[in-house]
Amino acid sequence: MQHLKTTDNTNKSKPKVTLKQAFVTIIWPRRKLVFIGLFLIVIRSLSGLVLPWQSKVLLDDVVPSGNTNALWTLIIIVISAITVQAVTSFMLTKILSVQAQYLISELRAQVQKKVLSLPISFFDNTKSGALVSRIMSDVEGVRNLIGTGLVQLVGGSFTAIVSLIILIKLNAWMTLFVFVPLTIFGIIALKAFKYIRPIFRTRGKINAEVTGRLTETLAGVRVIKAFNAEDQENKIFEKGVERLYQNVKKSLTATALMTSSSTFLIGIATTGIMGIGGYYMIQSEMTTGDFLFFTLVLGFMIAPIVQMSNIGSQLTEALAGLDRTEELMNMAAEEDDTNRTIELQKFKGELEFNEVSFAYEEGKPVLHDINFKAESGSVIALVGSSGSGKSTIAGLSATFLNPKSGQITIDGEDLSKVKLQSFRRHLGVVLQDEFLFEGTIRENIMFPRPQASEAQVQAAVKAAYVNEFTDRFDDGLDTMIGERGVKLSGGQRQRIAIARAILADPKIIILDEATSNLDTESEALIQKSLGELTKNRTTIVIAHRLSTIRKADQILVIENGRIAERGTHDELIAAQGRYFDLYTYQAKI
Repeated sequence: MQHLKTTDNTNKSKPKVTLKQAFVTIIWPRRKLVFIGLFLIVIRSLSGLVLPWQSKVLLDDVVPSGNTNALWTLIIIVISAITVQAVTSFMLTKILSVQAQYLISELRAQVQKKVLSLPISFFDNTKSGALVSRIMSDVEGVRNLIGTGLVQLVGGSFTAIVSLIILIKLNAWMTLFVFVPLTIFGIIALKAFKYIRPIFRTRGKINAEVTGRLTETLAGVRVIKAFNAEDQENKIFEKGVERLYQNVKKSLTATALMTSSSTFLIGIATTGIMGIGGYYMIQSEMTTGDFLFFTLVLGFMIAPIVQMSNIGSQLTEALAGLDRTEELMNMAAEEDDTNRTIELQKFKGELEFNEVSFAYEEGKPVLHDINFKAESGSVIALVGSSGSGKSTIAGLSATFLNPKSGQITIDGEDLSKVKLQSFRRHLGVVLQDEFLFEGTIRENIMFPRPQASEAQVQAAVKAAYVNEFTDRFDDGLDTMIGERGVKLSGGQRQRIAIARAILADPKIIILDEATSNLDTESEALIQKSLGELTKNRTTIVIAHRLSTIRKADQILVIENGRIAERGTHDELIAAQGRYFDLYTYQAKI
């Protein structure tokens, strides 16, 4: 579905979607179904007017004449009209409400697709729970544009117009008297809707924040319990729901104002009609049937107008949700970079940094003039103290980050001009805190290649020594591991991650502290598998355990964002510099 265009191109962070834009982009593409729905609405509305009309006939014609045949005819007409109303109401729900739910699912899929296309920096600054709320909740209000809101708005408007025509013909002065309080109510409602919309927009933001914190709380429940921090988290959540309550209270106040004003003004109109109608009946200028007909039709005209408070709130909520959805849809995706035009053909995996500098915040550089070349199939190890810039170099190598100055090349091509999919299909990453999905061990290993054969899976399993522990499980590779693999040890999770990388068969692999979570026995097993994993692949290794990188082709010692030393293990030991100090210190430990 084409997403909505904002009314203000100068401020894309705060779009404001109008009803016209919603109509053009959401309702009009579904015009065939909408027109069928409108036809059904007209039929339902007209059939609804049959009862008051036949009530007049009953009092003015049938009862005075004592005609029982006419009475039976009247009953048949009324029952037929009620049947038509019931059937059209069912068909409206079936057609429009179901279509609205389909639209919601379609929008959710599009928003999720857009979110996954955004750069890593966006996720670094946004809570995952907040994104879940925006994907699942913000689009919910759209159902009011296609479903019940549209039905009530159009059907109510049609019924009100037809009723107005009938009322004017019955008694123009009585109709005019009713219009005065209705006009006042309309003015109050318009002002209230203008006040409510930003409240709904803020509610979506607060709801996302509260949901985000709740998601983090549930994910970190072990840390919370370990530090006896339940009360602290409860207070944070209570503050969030209090903000949500205050927001809802504001909108309820505005809605209550509309409801109470409508009750008061309609009460005045009804009292006036009783007085005027009574006078006309005393003067024999209006029959009892005419008065009853007028009163019932008046209800048909007033009811939709009063419902506008509910409809207006629904449509306002829908547009506020679309505002927030549009914020996401207007964000630039990674692949939107027009400079990325190069499609890599024969991929070798030769990676080179030329005078590369990087800063997460302006004026606070993290890397300074980094230069190194990773030959195809070579192993480059990055070592240094925590916070020295090793993981930033890995992030730049994986295109998760972009250099502020300098150039990174892959096979001689400027990496900033290479299409990301063209590069990342050859990339594999094993992180320090490796993420596993809820499901089976087999599903996690097959994640990069769902169509892999059993032989390929088994080869990866054996290469990473996953079978060393899965053979002890009753269900083997089909064992469920729980959310984020909580049922496994750190070493077992890491071996599954390495098996996943082996199965992906990348040309470039980044190992960010890949052996940090392993016990001594597991590390010994993994060291064997890493030899297979890095064979004929360009490898960037970040390691605190220097014993794991002795065979690296080149070791870069990173200190304060600069390359302090470089060389092989033997060369750096002989130089007796920073690497020598780190290595001998670890050896003593």
